[in-house]
Amino acid sequence: MNFFQAYKMAIKSIVSNKVRSFLTMLGVIIGVGSVIIAVGVAQGSTNSITSSLSSLGTNLININITGRNSNRNVTYEDLQKFQQENSNLIASIAPTSSSSATVKSGTKNKSTSIVGTSPEYADINSLTVQEGRFLSQLDLDYNQRVAIIGTAVSNAVFKSESPIGKTIKIVGQEFKVVGVLTQTANGQDSSTDDRVIIPISIAAKLSNSAAIRNFSVKATSSDTVDKAVESLTTFLTKIYKSSTAFRVTNMAQILSTLNSITGTLTVVLAGIAAISLVVGGIGIMNIMLVSVTERTREIGVRKAIGAKKKNILTQFLIEALVVTGIGGILGILVGVGTIKFVIGGLKLVPEVYSVPWICLSFGISLLIGIVFGMYPANKAANLNPIDALAYE
Repeated sequence: MNFFQAYKMAIKSIVSNKVRSFLTMLGVIIGVGSVIIAVGVAQGSTNSITSSLSSLGTNLININITGRNSNRNVTYEDLQKFQQENSNLIASIAPTSSSSATVKSGTKNKSTSIVGTSPEYADINSLTVQEGRFLSQLDLDYNQRVAIIGTAVSNAVFKSESPIGKTIKIVGQEFKVVGVLTQTANGQDSSTDDRVIIPISIAAKLSNSAAIRNFSVKATSSDTVDKAVESLTTFLTKIYKSSTAFRVTNMAQILSTLNSITGTLTVVLAGIAAISLVVGGIGIMNIMLVSVTERTREIGVRKAIGAKKKNILTQFLIEALVVTGIGGILGILVGVGTIKFVIGGLKLVPEVYSVPWICLSFGISLLIGIVFGMYPANKAANLNPIDALAYE
């Protein structure tokens, strides 16, 4: 008996027991589908986060002052001078001071984030205004009480009116609204639209602290980030007398760490999902053992008329491979369909179809067919013809 004949007999056996064959495939379908969905969700989430971070720029550097080991703190003037001296490495520097406060105008009020910064903040964070203007150097030089507000604040305090030229109160002090930030999060609370930006010089007075604890830096390009970090480290070490008094991070490092973490997470999720493939393999072995028992007389007849051990072994292995193969294909359709119509349709995360993982999960399903089909196939091939014919 050749391979083609063994294949036809295997297919005939599977078709004659449709329900049992489908139940046998079910474990493989769920296993393969689960792996594809788990990897798709993990990689889609990674792509979404990475895209958001990359949009900020891979040439961004953030500095957080953690120590107080110096007789003085870095000032905005220090940062401006440093940027001018290193303009070949650093395009912009902006100090930031963040706090929470209630913004009031008439009878309306809203709790929001207050960001004290400088004009360079807009360039570093790719901010634009949809109405009015952003901070200017004159605002800082002359301590102007001006504010740029997000649309969430504008909607809550001014409703449908234009806020430009109107005043708001922050910690009891009046500020003139000179700009409205371009909406980026549908004007939702606790988002990038829910904040008020004021000059860093005024923010220092509101908090009764002139010390700059955080500032953002934009390198001239992604290629100059490392040299810019070295220069910043040297500059800050001279002021704070210690390299441990501050922490320097850049977006490239964050992205690298994120990719490492999510890569591990993807493997873990896929591994957990793959457990169902093993469970499906055990189901295949059990069903095939039942099939061997049911077909004992058939096997005895075939061996009595000349079928060799390898012929019986081949037939049962082909049955196992066909079952897992069809199950694997259906699992791929289930996984891809779920990503396309459920995850993609609901826009939970970006749609990602990982071809290597699809091929790997299908390959594992076939391997499981061989591994878990070997024992029943071997048992059938080793049956004694006389005992098999006498089996009731």
